[in-house]
Amino acid sequence: MEQQDRAQRLRGETEAVWATVVSFALGAGAGILLLGGDSRPLTGEGSLALPVAAIAGIIASAAFVLSTVRHRRGETAPMPRWQAVVSDLSAIALTVAIGAVTAMGVLLATEILAAGLQGLELAAIGGGLLAGVASAIGGRFAFGAGIGLRTADLSGLLASYLVIGTLFAMVTAVDPRWWEVNFSQLGNGAGSWAFNGTLIVAGLLIATVGSYVGRDLHRMLGDDALGRIGAIVLLWAATGAALAAVGLLPLHRVPIPHNIAAFAALALFAAAAVCTTLRVPGPPRALVITTIGVVILIAAALVMWVPFGLYGLTALEAIVVGLGLVWMTTLVRVLAIIVPPASRPSLRRSLLPG
Repeated sequence: MEQQDRAQRLRGETEAVWATVVSFALGAGAGILLLGGDSRPLTGEGSLALPVAAIAGIIASAAFVLSTVRHRRGETAPMPRWQAVVSDLSAIALTVAIGAVTAMGVLLATEILAAGLQGLELAAIGGGLLAGVASAIGGRFAFGAGIGLRTADLSGLLASYLVIGTLFAMVTAVDPRWWEVNFSQLGNGAGSWAFNGTLIVAGLLIATVGSYVGRDLHRMLGDDALGRIGAIVLLWAATGAALAAVGLLPLHRVPIPHNIAAFAALALFAAAAVCTTLRVPGPPRALVITTIGVVILIAAALVMWVPFGLYGLTALEAIVVGLGLVWMTTLVRVLAIIVPPASRPSLRRSLLPG
């Protein structure tokens, strides 16, 4: 059995290597074709950054789809239609998210390279090689994700994307003193698409995390708990929708709806966190301690911000988001320990009782 498992893992590694090679070849070929003509700088108007990011993002998404079809084909066959639809919608959301994460990572990397290699310009071949390298990295990661993506992997993807997207928005911000107000200032001006787009995709990822949390809870609790699990999944979906609305409703255009969406996202996340903790069997002590600790720390942060004014709103937002990610990391790590690894098709033909 151990030898068979080792052989399977080696075959998976071989496939990942081939996925990397093919992604590099496709990315380099597309880059050479699209970047023909005069040499281009890494960033700025008419630069390599956007086309290279687009190529890498598309190839990463395609690699995820190919891997999912290859390794998880038939997984939804024994499921009732509603469960298969939920699984398919989650896969579609992940396809979009993985492409966006790859593209944003490339954009941030080109900004860093441009700062360290000032004046560098690349022609078609150089730009194509850059696109090939970016596509190879993104394609390998995406292909591995398609083999067996866990809730813990999704949480890491969300945290990485938030950090990468926010850092890119920072380095491209029109107003260098945005931090004196709040993070929403990054959604204003010429480069606002970076921050607003990050929030939209992050909202999609949070909703998908909620779908996977529901899947894990169903594997533990079975069909009898479907109603309560469904309510938790809807809470996560509403949290993601509210966060996406923050990006869709920029502060400088519609300040009141923007602020309503921001506070709604925070309140819904807190509700989803508490309800999920109460629904996990046990619940595990590590998750309970983390939940109580995060709630206390957020309350303390609010007190230090409003009455005492020890820091600005930007710092408070960073603290709340950081604590939220800490809680989510604990949740998914606990689920990875206690959730059965096998898929559990529902025996109910409909989500409606009876």
